[in-house]
Amino acid sequence: MKRILLSLISLFIASSLSAAPITVTDAVGRTVTLDKPAERIILTQARHMPVLALLHPDPISLLAGWSDEFKTSFANEYEHYEKVFPAINRIPVVGRHTPDSFSVEQSLALRPDLVVLTARFAGLLPDQDPNDSELIRRFTKAGVPVLIVDFFMDPLNNTVPSLKALGAAIGAEQQTQEFVSFYEDQMADIQARLADLQPDEFPPVFVHAHAGSTDCCNSPGTGTFNDMIRFAGGHNIGADVLKTPTGNINYEYINASNPSVYVATGTGAKRRSLAGGLAIGTGAEADAARQSLQDIIESNRLQHLKAIQTNNAHGIWHAFNDSPLHMIFIQALAGWIHPERMQGSSAQDTLDQVNERFLTVPLQGTYLIGLSPNQEP
Repeated sequence: MKRILLSLISLFIASSLSAAPITVTDAVGRTVTLDKPAERIILTQARHMPVLALLHPDPISLLAGWSDEFKTSFANEYEHYEKVFPAINRIPVVGRHTPDSFSVEQSLALRPDLVVLTARFAGLLPDQDPNDSELIRRFTKAGVPVLIVDFFMDPLNNTVPSLKALGAAIGAEQQTQEFVSFYEDQMADIQARLADLQPDEFPPVFVHAHAGSTDCCNSPGTGTFNDMIRFAGGHNIGADVLKTPTGNINYEYINASNPSVYVATGTGAKRRSLAGGLAIGTGAEADAARQSLQDIIESNRLQHLKAIQTNNAHGIWHAFNDSPLHMIFIQALAGWIHPERMQGSSAQDTLDQVNERFLTVPLQGTYLIGLSPNQEP
C-alpha cells in the first residue's frame, strides 16, 4: 500500500504541473488532445486493464466503465485485483468485449474523458481512415477524445507508440518511459542474440493455441503470433497452411511437419479448466500445469512428435499476447528454440522484474512451464 501511495503522490505532482492540454499521437497516427490527464476512462476491451497497470499504480481508479471480459475471461486475475482494489467490482459494464455488444449511450452517460479502443474494435481495416469509424465519430461529436492502441495486430511496431500515448494521456510519463526502456532493452537483447541466424536455422515450431480447450489443433497462422515466432528465431508451421491469424491444423499435418519445438498456450481461466485447457497462469501450481501439459499432449496424440521425444515441449500463459508482456513470450520461445544463443537470458527473470518494478498487483502463479521439471524458462 505504501508503494501505491508514493506512486500516486508522484502522479499527482506531475499532473498538477501539467496544466496545459496534453497532445499525443496514437497507434494509427491520429493526434489526440486532452484538456488534462484522463481520470475517467472507458476501456472498451478490459483485457487492456493490465496494460494500464504497468503504467499506473492504481489503474482501477482511472476506469469509468469497461467490458466484462476481465471478470469472465481472466477470472483468476480479477480475483487477485479485487483483493487489492475492491472498487473493481463497482466499475460499470458497458458491453462485452465485442463491438456489437458495446453501448455508446451507456458510456457517454458515465461522463468519460477518454475512450481507449483498438482499430479493429472501431471497425477499421488496415490503413483505413479512422474518420470512417462510426464509433469514433460518435464519441468525437460528443467531445470525448478517443485513443487507438494496438498490442495485437502489429505489436512489434505499435507497442511502444501505444504505450507512450496511453502513458501521456494518464499523466504517467515517467513510469511509462521506465517501462518502455525496459521493454526495448529486452527486445533488443533478443534481436542481437539472433541477428545472424541463417535461413536454415529457423526450426519448425508448433504453437498450440488455447490447447485442450478446442478440437485439435488451434494454431496461429499469419500475423501476430507468426511475427513473434519469427522474431524468436523459429518457423511457424501454421503459417504454411493458414492465411488467417488463427485456424485449425489437423493431426496429420502436424505429424508430417514434425516440429522440433512444441508450445501449448492457455489462460487458465476457470471457465476453460472445465474444458481440459492448460492449467497455467495466476494461482496455478507448477505440478498441475505440467500435468495438464502432459494430458493435452496425450489426448491430442502428439507424444510421438520430435519436440516431445526430445523433451522440447512447453506451456505458456496465452495472456502474454495482446500485451506489452509479449516480450516474455518471445524471450521464452527464443530460449526454447535457440538455448545456446539465449544462455544467461531468462524469461522468468524478466517476469520477476516486471512484478517488482511495475505491477502493484504482481502476477503470482505459474506462467511458463516445461514438460520436464528441470527445464528452466
